[in-house]
Amino acid sequence: MLRTFLFYLIFFPWTLIASFLALFVTFLGQDRAHAFVRFWGRSCLFLAGLKVQVQGSENIPYKSPAIYVSNHQSNFDIPIVYAGLPIQFRWMAKQELFRAPIFGLAMKRCGIIPIDRSNRRTTMHSIIAAAQRIKDGASVIIFPEGTRTPDGQLQKFKKGALLIAAKAQVPVVPIAIHGSYQVLPKHRWRINTGSLKLEFLPPIPTDGLKSRDIDTLTTKVHDQIASRLQGAITDA
Repeated sequence: MLRTFLFYLIFFPWTLIASFLALFVTFLGQDRAHAFVRFWGRSCLFLAGLKVQVQGSENIPYKSPAIYVSNHQSNFDIPIVYAGLPIQFRWMAKQELFRAPIFGLAMKRCGIIPIDRSNRRTTMHSIIAAAQRIKDGASVIIFPEGTRTPDGQLQKFKKGALLIAAKAQVPVVPIAIHGSYQVLPKHRWRINTGSLKLEFLPPIPTDGLKSRDIDTLTTKVHDQIASRLQGAITDA
């Protein structure tokens, strides 16, 4: 409990300060800002006394952009990915997060792409924007479950979450995050001890992919991640 108290005592003011600093760093370019936010992510894990084991780094397309598709277990998932994925990337994040003062502006300036799933038209605009970021050379990461899992199990992927793959025509790299649900389940504040692992699975090519193929691709990515998580969840 003491570790949890100390974490939040430092985390909130540090994140506010980091948001201010990130705003200034963006004037040097989004790539520089990304490097700074990676430092923020690693520092959050350090404050919580957590370490991440990275597996499957050979599956990362270092020389070309890709779409990274991950399960979403807890609030630590974003720091975990920042700490374990050593390339330039941008997030697709729900619109509500951009309404937070300072933090939301910093997200926008860092190139994070807002997505409003309540509006089909704006959702498509977000997908087009993400595809353009990929064409410009930056990979994009999505959580197709839409929110954190409530029970530790992999949830159904949102329909159309992988439409970006048809637009971008770049490989899809499935990611399996292990252990973050046990460390910090949804709707709980106490941080538990535990091991974290970020696992990159083999890329799935999307050359020639059409919109009609998205359901098949979605099922394939979901099943690959689920197969890596099977049996890994225990009650937190």
